[in-house]
Amino acid sequence: MEDNKTIISDLKGLINILNDGKEGYESASETTESIELQGLFLKYSAQRAAFADDLKAHLEQHGGESENETGGILGALHRTWIDIKQALTSKEDLAILNAIETGEKAAIEKFDQTLDDPATHADHIELLQRQRTGIREALSEIETYRHRLENISE
Repeated sequence: MEDNKTIISDLKGLINILNDGKEGYESASETTESIELQGLFLKYSAQRAAFADDLKAHLEQHGGESENETGGILGALHRTWIDIKQALTSKEDLAILNAIETGEKAAIEKFDQTLDDPATHADHIELLQRQRTGIREALSEIETYRHRLENISE
């Protein structure tokens, strides 16, 4: 029974961070003027929503439910930080990309903590690994865009 409580708690934490990412990407897409970045951000927002839905199905299998559809307190703080940073800098897209990198690294860290307990999460370990890989790939793409923008502005 203790394992089931851990599973529910861990999955809720991952769903929260995925919803934070979804909301963060939506905010970023509304903030940037770059059509290219808007498309990228909306793609990853949709990906995070799909990831969260997949985890909600597993959460329900373990008797839990997610009441969070819009992210946790850290997500709200992260989105606020994006807004503040964006307002204070003339390199808006760079600030947004840096903030997204921070969020994605936090998501990967949360997934890694959960993946460190493979026995508890055996029935959905492959799903967690696949989602972590998707987040890592998104982070790589965001980093590439940031490097490209940094080179343009130098």
